[in-house]
Amino acid sequence: MSDQKTVYLDYAASAPRRRESIAAEEAYELERWAGANPNSLHTLGREAARALDGARADIARCLGGRLRPSDVAFTSGGTESNNLAVYGLAEGARGSDRKRREVILSAIEHDSVLDLVPSLRERGFEVKLARPDRDGVVTAETVASLVGPETALVSVMYANNETGIVQPVSQIAKVAHAAGATFHTDAVQAFCRIPLELGDVDAVSVAAHKIGGPVGVGVLAIRGRVPFRPQSFGGGQEAGRRPGTQDVRGALAFAAAARHCDERLADSRAMTQTIAQELYDVVCAEGTGIVPTTSARMGEARLPGIVSFMVPGLDSETLVLGLDAAGFEVSAGSACSSGSLDPSHVLSAMGIPRNDALGSLRVSFDERVNPDDVREFARVLVSLVGNHLGDARRRLR
Repeated sequence: MSDQKTVYLDYAASAPRRRESIAAEEAYELERWAGANPNSLHTLGREAARALDGARADIARCLGGRLRPSDVAFTSGGTESNNLAVYGLAEGARGSDRKRREVILSAIEHDSVLDLVPSLRERGFEVKLARPDRDGVVTAETVASLVGPETALVSVMYANNETGIVQPVSQIAKVAHAAGATFHTDAVQAFCRIPLELGDVDAVSVAAHKIGGPVGVGVLAIRGRVPFRPQSFGGGQEAGRRPGTQDVRGALAFAAAARHCDERLADSRAMTQTIAQELYDVVCAEGTGIVPTTSARMGEARLPGIVSFMVPGLDSETLVLGLDAAGFEVSAGSACSSGSLDPSHVLSAMGIPRNDALGSLRVSFDERVNPDDVREFARVLVSLVGNHLGDARRRLR
């Protein structure tokens, strides 16, 4: 068996578990109410419900934006949260005003949003896509050119899962509200990585496993005044928005990870951002053959810890497998689209040529990464690309 060290650099797909989150699960198992249904009226059920409400309050506090604990609905993860938000908010708005039959999504959304387009149309909605500029930003002006009196919902992600570009969410939300539309944002990548400005947002999706919590737990927070139509039925849990017996253990583990990250946000952001900028400076230096997907520098415009670049003339699969053989685990753009021979829909929407986009890589980490591991990754990547490009040039002679 190989004793080669493995360096995991795919945190944006799923981050390693945090000790605090694991400890919360272990503490749950020792409680006398472990396994009790939090909807039961007996003593153990009420104790489980109090613990669940505590987790709900913690998530609301970490989200900010004047969201209340009662706004927080637990789900099975980011995909369900996004599905529930888009369907439930669009149909809720149309139920309140029959003329609102239009949904606006950005062209760089996660597949859990964009893959809903065909079924939204089957449900009678017209769908419009707001395209980003070359740097991956969906501007408020672009959205303003699309919204109107028939718009039910606008959904634009807080930060892109491939490029890390932060979107002007507050500005876009104001544009949506000026037209009388509801606004949702997928903040799965941004939550607990940068401070969120959610004061103008009607609904937000987040997921536990992106910040070191358990896989299979998410949240959709919806302000109580916002029209919403449930998409599943039976039991009435989560204020009827997401029926089903809640996973108290998972909720507590999510809340523990969120509290830990939120308390250390400024320091962890600065540390991660410094490592990411150093990585960019090395791998995208002149002569490496590696180019960034966007000209936006690390800072307010980007998430710390998502590094996105391309190798024109090479394909992502070759690079990912070569790096894997060297002990480095990275992703070809979005992990949810791995295995596809098509270029990233995000990079295509940004206007990046197909041949360049096919060579895209996403490297992602947080403050727990070893900076020396990232430096060694940069060295190996530059060498790997140089060897492949050199071989390609020799074949052309």
